[in-house]
Amino acid sequence: MQRRSFLKLSALTFTSLLGQAGCREGGGDEGDGGPPYDVVEDPEKFPQSLASGDPRPSSVVLWTRIEDPDFPDEDYEVELELWVDGDEAGEPTLVAVTAEARFDHCVKVRADGLLPGTAYRYRFLYIRDGIGYSSNVGQTRTAPEPEADVPVRFAFVSCQDYGGRYYNAYAAMRAEEIDFFVHLGDYIYETAGDSSFQQGGGERSVIFDDEAGALPLTAGDGSTFYAARSLDNYRQLYRIFRSDPALQAIHERVPMIAVWDDHEFSDDCHGATATYHDGREDETDPARRNAADQAWFEYMPVDYPDPEFVYDPAVPPPDDISIYRDLEFGRHLHLVMTDLRSRRPDHLVPEDAYPGAVPLDEAALTEVAGDTAAGVPYVDIDGYAGGMYAALLRDEATAAGYDPQRITGRVSALYINDVIADTGSALPPIEPAELDAMPRGLAFHQLFKTSLYGQLGARYLLVHPPFMLYASWLDRQSSGAAQLLMGEAQRSWFLDTMKGSTHTWKVWGNEFCLTPLNIDLTGSFLPETFRQQFQMTAEDWNGAPHERARIIDELAAVDNVVAITGDIHAFYAGTPFSWPGTSEGNRIVEFVGSSVSSATYRSLLVGQVHGDPGLSSVPGIDAFALGIRDLLQGGPNPQMGFAEPGQHGYVVVQVSGDELVAEYHLHPEDLAFEQRYDDPDLASHFSVERFRVLPGSRDLYREIEGNWARWDPTTQQWG
Repeated sequence: MQRRSFLKLSALTFTSLLGQAGCREGGGDEGDGGPPYDVVEDPEKFPQSLASGDPRPSSVVLWTRIEDPDFPDEDYEVELELWVDGDEAGEPTLVAVTAEARFDHCVKVRADGLLPGTAYRYRFLYIRDGIGYSSNVGQTRTAPEPEADVPVRFAFVSCQDYGGRYYNAYAAMRAEEIDFFVHLGDYIYETAGDSSFQQGGGERSVIFDDEAGALPLTAGDGSTFYAARSLDNYRQLYRIFRSDPALQAIHERVPMIAVWDDHEFSDDCHGATATYHDGREDETDPARRNAADQAWFEYMPVDYPDPEFVYDPAVPPPDDISIYRDLEFGRHLHLVMTDLRSRRPDHLVPEDAYPGAVPLDEAALTEVAGDTAAGVPYVDIDGYAGGMYAALLRDEATAAGYDPQRITGRVSALYINDVIADTGSALPPIEPAELDAMPRGLAFHQLFKTSLYGQLGARYLLVHPPFMLYASWLDRQSSGAAQLLMGEAQRSWFLDTMKGSTHTWKVWGNEFCLTPLNIDLTGSFLPETFRQQFQMTAEDWNGAPHERARIIDELAAVDNVVAITGDIHAFYAGTPFSWPGTSEGNRIVEFVGSSVSSATYRSLLVGQVHGDPGLSSVPGIDAFALGIRDLLQGGPNPQMGFAEPGQHGYVVVQVSGDELVAEYHLHPEDLAFEQRYDDPDLASHFSVERFRVLPGSRDLYREIEGNWARWDPTTQQWG
């Protein structure tokens, strides 16, 4: 490889973002013969290749990792070359930095003083015994200057599970002319071999070297799998995932802007708390969260406001690291990235909530609903009927491993009758006349919470009307704190940043859905228990409906707000209003991209149906899962203009002063099981859907047969 010339700017500075190892200018100036070592191409010394991130008009972060099995515990001498793309002559000036063993030999450097809107090339050299072992050459680009009237084109992705699946979306995305790409989370998956949704075996296996430091878990089929817990576990996941050639290729070509979602730490997490056991035990683990956060800090090319910030695992989460930030690209794009995991409270319905418990008594239900028509009759279980029903419920709970002492106070009389019937108890059921005379409140079983420990009726598949009443009551009881997904400081920063922006487009990098995912099964052929109006999840913004409404109402005061969203493993496009089911009022535009490779929403739903004994035996439930697209699009979701829950891919967005256009690139799920990175016909496996938003409008347009059609939420038609 020819020696490259280094851009010489008086303001050019370099800052190491991993540790206190100083960056210094070294090597020779032009014409002095260059550095005192031979350069040898050896990308194997850089098994994760290189990456860049967080481009700003004058700076970018450059990353690599070195691996030398002969010296695994030493710090390494490394040098960085950076030059303007196209400038190939002359001798370089080199910048020296140390790859420290304490940071898994990762190198992360902020190059500042660069030219705006300029393409650069760079490489790293590992210096050992008079030889400079060279990485591949990477490309990156700085953001345009703030007042530049230029279009900006970028992609966004999320959810890239590795086990048994391939990143064909990245292989295709590499052909796109983009300035950068946004990763909205689930860059890694903390579990290895969870048979409920992951595949294993062959070259795409994840097996933890530090198995003793990992967290053993049991899948639905009884098999044991592991989740990352130690720092080495999390580091190994980044090493494995970023060994993929397609992922390396896109990192080598353009910078990335990333935030995390849940799997960078733990599935469906809130703060430092995992949810694998559905309330059977306390899963709060700050040390595990620290390990996950440190690995993310080491491996992701992210810039931080404080140039001296170095991750300190002694600082407890969530104060150990802050990743929300904003980046500006010329006159037309302000990208605002949030963190919706670190400070969010627990899900509103506990996974271990007792199904028969009545959290809203008659007075509370009347307060939020205006009457008690939505309630069920309840009793004080401790004193009712001399305690004989309390003994039955507690015996049943004890047999199931549930703490019987939690069964106290208000309990649904209908639930008592169900337990009598299910257990074959000789106790007499409560008679209808007595039920009619009882006070009425809201019980957890009305939300579809039917098991003592479980996700249904808690995080997933909740009956929508009673959930909204329960959420309203909790919101009042907590003065909004129960739904504060961003935390107070981030929320204030986010709204101030959005409202204060002068850019044409304010694009929110949003981890999970604002668009409601509600279904109406009242007219279905499923058993009567299922003939209700459900919301598919309470894990996203729809699990905090009042805070969701407040955020959308606040954003209504800002022109040209567009959310780009990941997490859900499906493509959606719509105009989410403040309140689900409405087709008027405050709204913004949301583009939701599917997963790169992780199992699609439809296949996950099918798997959940087959894996849950309470669901798999329900007649017609397979048709419900397979037909989820038609259930979601239309009916209770007038805000949803497009739905495709069964394909993978990526989204390309182009912004200018005239429009924002989003191109969905979709490929069938089967393709994710094949490595097609070098297939010249790979693009033919993708279909494209194009959407548009115009400045000053909150309408969504879709290109249909060469014409732009507007989505009408009232008629739920494109026209």
